[in-house]
Amino acid sequence: MAAGLWRAYQRLLSRHPWKVQILTAGTLVGAGDVISQQVVERRGLAGHSPRRTLKMMAVGFCFVGPVVGGWYQVLDRLVPGRTRLAALQKMLLDQGGFAPCFLGCFLLLVGTVNGLSLERNWDKVKRDYPDALVTNYYLWPAVQMANFYFVPLNYRLAVVQCVAIVWNTYLSWKANKQ
Repeated sequence: MAAGLWRAYQRLLSRHPWKVQILTAGTLVGAGDVISQQVVERRGLAGHSPRRTLKMMAVGFCFVGPVVGGWYQVLDRLVPGRTRLAALQKMLLDQGGFAPCFLGCFLLLVGTVNGLSLERNWDKVKRDYPDALVTNYYLWPAVQMANFYFVPLNYRLAVVQCVAIVWNTYLSWKANKQ
């Protein structure tokens, strides 16, 4: 069954790469929020906020999927190839330039979607950003090295989003923590 789902996913991805990548990102950001609410925050079904999950999915569909998917295309044009050196260069650009900007924008966007005032949102980002960025560096450099070295471009967002279920759980908890 899993093999059949994988083949169906590959067919859809080859026909509609942009749409499938965006749908995958939004769905997995939503899954991260569900895990955050149920496992990390232990809200239980009665305390679960479907509205929050939908907001996080919207951020995944409208921001994470398009931005990360587009970034991988730009990165492949900047540093062509899948050699070890190319993978290292891509990882350094990704983690040194893209990740800090993306993370700050993500936190600001979630605060905005959650209705925080500009001042409260900025204070929350200043409080949460340093810890989130350091946590990012524990996980993503190794993942991205493998991703850039072994994974073809059109599968990179899906691979990252599968690993990112854990990351999305953390980010959802961090971004929605009062």
